[in-house]
Amino acid sequence: MTMTRRQALRLLGLGATLSVAGCSLIGSTPPPRLLASSAPLPTPYTVPLPIPALAKPYRSDASADYYELVQRAAEVEILPGLRTPIWGYGGQFPGPTIRARAGRRTVVRVANGLGAPTVTHLHGGHTPPESDGYPTDLVQPGARRDYVFPLEQRAATLWYHDHRMDYTGPQVWRGLAGFFLVGDEEESALPLPSGERDVPLMICDRSFAADGTMPYPARDGGPGAREAFMGGVLGDVILVNGAPWPRLGVDRARYRLRLLNGSNARTYELALPPGGTLTQIGSDGGLLAAPRTLERVRLAPGERADVVVDFAAYRVGDHVELRNLLEEGAQARVMRFTVERDARDDSAIPKTLSRVEPLDPAKATVTRDFQFTSGDLHGHTGWMINGKPFDARRVDAKPRLGDIEIWRLTSDVAHPVHLHLAGFQVLSVGGERPSGPPEWKDTVELREAQTVEIITRFTGYRGRYVLHCHNLEHEDMAMMSTFEVV
Repeated sequence: MTMTRRQALRLLGLGATLSVAGCSLIGSTPPPRLLASSAPLPTPYTVPLPIPALAKPYRSDASADYYELVQRAAEVEILPGLRTPIWGYGGQFPGPTIRARAGRRTVVRVANGLGAPTVTHLHGGHTPPESDGYPTDLVQPGARRDYVFPLEQRAATLWYHDHRMDYTGPQVWRGLAGFFLVGDEEESALPLPSGERDVPLMICDRSFAADGTMPYPARDGGPGAREAFMGGVLGDVILVNGAPWPRLGVDRARYRLRLLNGSNARTYELALPPGGTLTQIGSDGGLLAAPRTLERVRLAPGERADVVVDFAAYRVGDHVELRNLLEEGAQARVMRFTVERDARDDSAIPKTLSRVEPLDPAKATVTRDFQFTSGDLHGHTGWMINGKPFDARRVDAKPRLGDIEIWRLTSDVAHPVHLHLAGFQVLSVGGERPSGPPEWKDTVELREAQTVEIITRFTGYRGRYVLHCHNLEHEDMAMMSTFEVV
């Protein structure tokens, strides 16, 4: 017998919430919606893969590096022959990549040259509250703000993006995102692929009007469009580092691919069919304890995975496609690698990558429940946590500095959940313990009518932070909660 969503929610302990006024957990909750392009689209695998520019500090001293990123409007060629207006850090999409070292203070001055307020968040950063990008800590047009990142954390593939309250979706859609790569001594000592064979890949989807613009219907589509696209905005063009279905020539050697799902609402299940192997070495929070050999890697919005692909398994002249197994047609294509030459390769994948300390559930001081559901928001349907829309004046949890806590996250429909400040480990998914050693995460995918338990330790800083859905349309429609470390 097929279980209904209502029955599943009751089994998960959500049945009582169905009686909350305005709460709609079944039937009327819309899924993400595709926005079709009207522009002529390029043939896949004809545009070269761009590598984002590397940011250079304007000043360094004994303890810190100082960068400046100017947010400004620009026109760039994304689709061949068309100019697309963007908002970008440095007028680029993606923004410049910052490479930093763990334990070395990095100060990023963000100057707002746009016509709207912004907020910048270092996604995955262990960051003091005044620099974390709380959604109401606005940088007004013409102003600037210094974000201070002590980086007391492990090496990891992080990213920075806009985090303005109610406007994260459209402002990231326009281009306000970039890589922030943290290294450390442990990672540097490993013989992993490096240099030109260490490739960051920001994967996202966008749609294009005939004039090359990237319309955003939830804001620009007229009456009712906000509700029509409240489930999330999907583009029909897959971009990698801002290029549509690009191609990259590679050596017959190992490459490290830093995969980032930078989409507003689309989930990817990435693979190299037929039969290609992805060796995962890292997750959101850095290196795994040991490598995992996989046929596919699933990434919800905001999630990252570092994988190694050994192109020595192919012949010179072979084409290797990176595809999304969750889609068909053009949206199933991501990018293509072409094996161009034999080459020397001194890299290797060690059997042991890192020591990952498991957090002990027996030492948790409290277990908290967070239910991610839809409901009535000022007369129209919005997204809630524990039946409440986001209110910056309200604090929903007060963990103590140094404490370990278990947070139980439950969904109605799919929600990628992101926790600021503190990395976490997944204790259970749907009541089952994950196999293998723990890994550090900062974003986890909740699938429909599912409960995921995470365990985390709050260290470093007191202050206010947020927990939220990283489907950006859900986030903008109030699916966010403030916690304060005390």
